[in-house]
Amino acid sequence: MNLRKLPLDRFLLAIGAAIALAALAPGVGARGGPLRLDLLSGAAISLVFFLHGASLPLEALASGVRALRVHLLVQATTWIVFPLIGALLLALAGPSLPAGLALGFFLLCAVSSTISSSVAMTAVAGGNVAAALFNATLSGILGVLLTPLYVGLVAHTSGVGGSLTGAIGQVALRVLLPLAIGQLARPLIGAVLARHRSIVGFVDRGSIVLIVYGAFCDSILAGVWTRSSLGAVLTVALLAVGLFALITLSLLRATRWLDLEPADGIAAVFCGSQKSLANGLPIARVMFGSSPDLGFIVLPLIIYHQVQLMVGATMARRHSRRRVRK
Repeated sequence: MNLRKLPLDRFLLAIGAAIALAALAPGVGARGGPLRLDLLSGAAISLVFFLHGASLPLEALASGVRALRVHLLVQATTWIVFPLIGALLLALAGPSLPAGLALGFFLLCAVSSTISSSVAMTAVAGGNVAAALFNATLSGILGVLLTPLYVGLVAHTSGVGGSLTGAIGQVALRVLLPLAIGQLARPLIGAVLARHRSIVGFVDRGSIVLIVYGAFCDSILAGVWTRSSLGAVLTVALLAVGLFALITLSLLRATRWLDLEPADGIAAVFCGSQKSLANGLPIARVMFGSSPDLGFIVLPLIIYHQVQLMVGATMARRHSRRRVRK
């Protein structure tokens, strides 16, 4: 991964183009439209998680297990601190935001860490790559289970989602089952996928762009955006920036308090502050695919993803320059 390209990632430009196309012709990609994206994106989600399973390096759990304090800090931040902050903001700011945006902010807080960018940034910064890979892998596995559970519980009380058991059942069918089949197939196709990572990445990111396009088509046709103010969207953007700053600064202080080695501290900061668009959006699509609020629900995660890429890449390069000077 070339971190110099991250702030202007072509993937995020493609997402922006998908949103613009949805605004111009929402009927084309909406549910029941000529593209039948509701069916296509559902199949794409299963394919993505099959590929995730086939590519998931579970052997990394054994190689990086020794940095126990790093693991506890990262996983506690991802699965306890983030959701608590999300629940607090939902209680405080939720009444002043559209229901979809408020739920989307909690979704952001309940998503797993990234694998690709957090490990890449840790490597560039001179951090403990084995510990980063361990935490990113473990977080991704836990996220398939915990994200729908956390979000389903909150959605059940907010009126945006439907049946909690139905949502978890859909996640099990569309996400967990393909992930497990992919992991079983890893000995057979893992090496092939490793040689063709660009194709896997294209399928992964292309599926997310389809999800975003379909979600915004449905939201625009339903008039969701006309009922909401620009101020509400800007508020979510500011909250996302503030959340990233709060978590990053807290992790920096925690690494000093725990007296972690510099390499371990770098891994903890990058893994603990990142959130996975690749995992979060497909899960949101499975859980809320029939809701016209889906465009709102995924927006906070899209914004946060851009923030973490821009700021994280800058931090990684700064750490790298410091190492060169030494």
